[in-house]
Amino acid sequence: MRPFTTADGGQDGQWRLQLQVQHQQQDAGGSDGDGGQSGSGGSGGQTQHKPEAGRSGEDAGNDSGDASNDPREIGHQDESHSAEARGAEVELSPEEREEQIKSAAPHGGEIEETPTWEEAKESEGESEAATQEQDQSQGQRQAGGEDGRQDGRGGSRVSVVDESPPRPEPPSGTSDEEYKWHTYKVYPSGRPDAVEFIDTYKAFGRSKILQGLNMGLPEGMVSMILGPSGTGKSVCIKHMVGLLYPDEGDILVHGNSVPNMPDDELFDMRKKFGLLFQDGALFGSMNLFDNVAFPLRQHTEKGEDEVEDIVMRRLNEVGLGSAKAKMPNELSGGMRKRAGFARALVLEPDIVLFDEPDSGLDPVRTALLGELILEIHRDMMDEAKEKQKEHLPTFCVITHDIMSARRVADYINVLWKGRIVEAGPAEDMLNSENPFIRQFLSGESQGPLAMD
Repeated sequence: MRPFTTADGGQDGQWRLQLQVQHQQQDAGGSDGDGGQSGSGGSGGQTQHKPEAGRSGEDAGNDSGDASNDPREIGHQDESHSAEARGAEVELSPEEREEQIKSAAPHGGEIEETPTWEEAKESEGESEAATQEQDQSQGQRQAGGEDGRQDGRGGSRVSVVDESPPRPEPPSGTSDEEYKWHTYKVYPSGRPDAVEFIDTYKAFGRSKILQGLNMGLPEGMVSMILGPSGTGKSVCIKHMVGLLYPDEGDILVHGNSVPNMPDDELFDMRKKFGLLFQDGALFGSMNLFDNVAFPLRQHTEKGEDEVEDIVMRRLNEVGLGSAKAKMPNELSGGMRKRAGFARALVLEPDIVLFDEPDSGLDPVRTALLGELILEIHRDMMDEAKEKQKEHLPTFCVITHDIMSARRVADYINVLWKGRIVEAGPAEDMLNSENPFIRQFLSGESQGPLAMD
């Protein structure tokens, strides 16, 4: 049988037996004396009764005394005995149970069984612990990074970690003041990097060029490396193709370390690149056709018919199909640039590098060259997707022409003092709040960048 808990209806009554007695209103003259009235001021609303008729007062008193010593008998207890009986738990037989009900509610009523003291306290503890855990979780979310406190049942600690990387230390021999405009903020491109510089250092004698460079060129995009003159933009290109090696750090091309490549792998890796030099770098002793065909004849075993088809397709793409027999000294500056572009494309490279392609060109031809770069990139992207190539074509343009950056770039790296100031998609960079970025991309004279 379930334990039956006695109670006198006091403050602790919610954890023990609840006696919900529906008292009947008694007539003023319906009971003998004041002993038959319900005592509203009694202990917890309990009713005290007069001894039955026909019994002597002494017998009734003895019965009352015996009842007062029995913690289960609550019908005739006074307040002091009720206090002693609080919390007492006893096992009742069906007859005793019925007698208790009649004694406690002689005029009829209902009783309700409630959990025992231990069960109730255990339930209360679990409820309070759950409330504390909920409050602590809410406080942790509001604190945004503070360690969570343990709940009442010894729960695990919860913490929110700030994933933003710490600010790098300035290069040796420099101060934080010199690099105060370098936020090192990198906005995500959503694509893997085709080329990645990792903590790269390079110096030529006492001239320190790259000083802990961390930079990426996202795959399948037209990226630009912008920055003032002499900050190491062209040096970056030479590191990508393995013409220069870093003093410290690493350069990865499609995940492979360039400085650690054996010569045979390095030569094969260079075939992934096409390079447009600043002045076109055409061979003066060869006509335009032979200049463009040179990589195919040097690095492949294709027949002349196939070589001719490839060369003429690329020359037509850059608008020089009718000038194939001309010598370099017969070409204008813009024509030499386009010829160099055609030569960079004949090996169908995964990565094409442009080293200041707009230098020496008037604004109109600079704009036309920018449109040509975008058009060729779109065509190569479509071809790569159609052929399901492993890597999408990646273009990297090095320039300090702001209009070209606005027209052409998908992704911009701003390089200054051998490190990236900020990097990200063109839209994010053109709307950057960094004073140096704003000054450089708007071409203003006032700002952090000066003549020195």
